[in-house]
Amino acid sequence: MSIILFLTFLLSSLEVTAQQVPVMETGGQQMPNEWIDKDTGHKVFKLTRREGRNSSFYFHNNPFIGNEMVFCGGDKPFQGDDMTAFSGPADRLQMYAVDLKTLDIRQLTHEPFNVKTEIVCPATHEIFYQHHDTVFALNTDKLTRRIITVMPEALRGGIVTVNADGTMLAGKLDDPEERKILREHPKKSDFFNLIFNARLKKTLFTIDTRNGVVDTIYSERAWLNHLQFSPTDPTLLMFCHEGPWHEVDRIWTIDVVKRGKPQLIHKRTMHREIAGHEWWGADGKHIYFDLQKPRGETFFVGKTNVYTGEEQDYELQRHEWSVHFVSSWDETILAGDGGSKTSVAHSPEGQWIYKFEYDGSKFKTTRLVNMKNHDYKLEPNIHFSPDQRWVIFRANFEGTENVYAVEL
Repeated sequence: MSIILFLTFLLSSLEVTAQQVPVMETGGQQMPNEWIDKDTGHKVFKLTRREGRNSSFYFHNNPFIGNEMVFCGGDKPFQGDDMTAFSGPADRLQMYAVDLKTLDIRQLTHEPFNVKTEIVCPATHEIFYQHHDTVFALNTDKLTRRIITVMPEALRGGIVTVNADGTMLAGKLDDPEERKILREHPKKSDFFNLIFNARLKKTLFTIDTRNGVVDTIYSERAWLNHLQFSPTDPTLLMFCHEGPWHEVDRIWTIDVVKRGKPQLIHKRTMHREIAGHEWWGADGKHIYFDLQKPRGETFFVGKTNVYTGEEQDYELQRHEWSVHFVSSWDETILAGDGGSKTSVAHSPEGQWIYKFEYDGSKFKTTRLVNMKNHDYKLEPNIHFSPDQRWVIFRANFEGTENVYAVEL
């Protein structure tokens, strides 16, 4: 075959392949497994190709072990107004993993009880989960499960995060009065201010994954939340003071071995300034956060060096604001999941998955997926894939919850 004939054949093959991926509006209908978003030109595809409900992790929890992404799956699709709620034990929730190269899915847990966890340790290839007072670890290679500890009644809190080398879990112990408030006022709009104003005692604790020892590390009469271990320093834990963001200095770190006084990451400087939805950069040197000075007026992504205290702020336009932002693994770009028209930015044109590139003290923005058919009661919670080729997000624009990826 001549070179000209070969090139003609190759171009024809590529053209046919391209034609097989339809260009169409994202959502509002049953979607194929792959399509081109007609408004952005970016290819989108479904990662969780299984029946039932499929839920990816919250934006700051790392779901990746090697080339697999861990997610939670239920037996039946979810339908209803509260897109964040599971419909109960009949869902039969278990943990799964999808191979990001082949898209093959395998089930990880086979427990007689529901399992929904977002605690993954890439270093040890383990996931951690809790059922009542018992804490488990599952090796995702061998699918062997071990009991780490049975928590004493006085310290029966909930685990939230694992440290960088998999030797320690951290969690929080709630005052019984807080659980009572949640039972009597299950909607966030009802319980949020009630818990904040109650100023109940909250205790942070750790569990040694090698010997099961449970130890308290810090207590305060404040609503402590959003625990995240550093991705590189096994002893450094970030947590927040939860509550109305304009009334709290939110972001703190504490050394779980040395204990001592927690360190504030960002101090508010004006009336109604807010900082929140914080996350660690992959190198463990910086904590990033949504920053507004004041709330709903001027928008930034803040970035603080946890060792020097130096802060850099990068400005966004109102329509670029996102419920959550996340940094890439090399921390050269960011992504955002947009927001509904009733979110804090109140933008009528903010329903997109975004890519952000640094441009001095601002960002150059690229729209990746049109999310106008997505109900933001379910937060998309973006992640960069380990190879940084995709932004992964969850959505309900087909009517049920699934996990998708868009090519960068």
